[in-house]
Amino acid sequence: MPLEIVTIPCLKDNYAFLAHDRTSGQTAVVDVPEAAPIAAALRTRGWRLSHVLLTHHHWDHVEGLAALLADHPATVIGAAADAHRLPPLDVQVAEGDRILIGSDEGVVIDVPGHTVGHVAFHFPASAVLFTADSLMAMGCGRLFEGTPAQMYASLAKLAALPPETLVCSGHEYTASNAKFAATIEPGNAALISRIENIETARAQGRPTVPSLLSTERATNPFLRADSPEIQANLGLTGADPVDVFTEVRRRKDSL
Repeated sequence: MPLEIVTIPCLKDNYAFLAHDRTSGQTAVVDVPEAAPIAAALRTRGWRLSHVLLTHHHWDHVEGLAALLADHPATVIGAAADAHRLPPLDVQVAEGDRILIGSDEGVVIDVPGHTVGHVAFHFPASAVLFTADSLMAMGCGRLFEGTPAQMYASLAKLAALPPETLVCSGHEYTASNAKFAATIEPGNAALISRIENIETARAQGRPTVPSLLSTERATNPFLRADSPEIQANLGLTGADPVDVFTEVRRRKDSL
């Protein structure tokens, strides 16, 4: 039975996620921007927190952890490579390590770029991927520490997962990302349709996250360095995909 996923808005534009195994009753939270909304979601559903999965050290993904653990003790899991700047970890993990939430096994994926210690968590049986600020809805995280080549390689690993994978990313940036994407690939029919859906969702106050990986592949310019239209619009026809990605990221950063 797949994990039940709950999207929890936090702070101004962050998301945390609950992943609940119905059989065992175990529940993980992925990132803790603030404690109160997560505690409320647990209380409403009568769920017991068992695990905390941390993707990276930025304050808006860990700030609420101490307050949450005070009332909801749980096993805290995060990257060994980033343990020196994450909150105290009970379990340190690296690329390829396995995590069990009930009977559902997750795989740790190393995704440097936004930070050098960023990890994602993929649960294949549930077809869900927690990416935080690596692969984002219609975008990717700014390269605060890693190189364009690192981020491109990280995104390529994620893009190679099954297309039906649900991508749970860390922020409600989709509308602004979509506006930018339209300047990079304006002839993309799938992108035009998605922008309409995003505008409708936001007008109704609904999250645009999670999203399907197949949708990201079809519309997210950071996954589309091989698009002839994008390459032509950037004046980079036939260029190395890393160079195309680098230029897309440069243009987004300059807005």
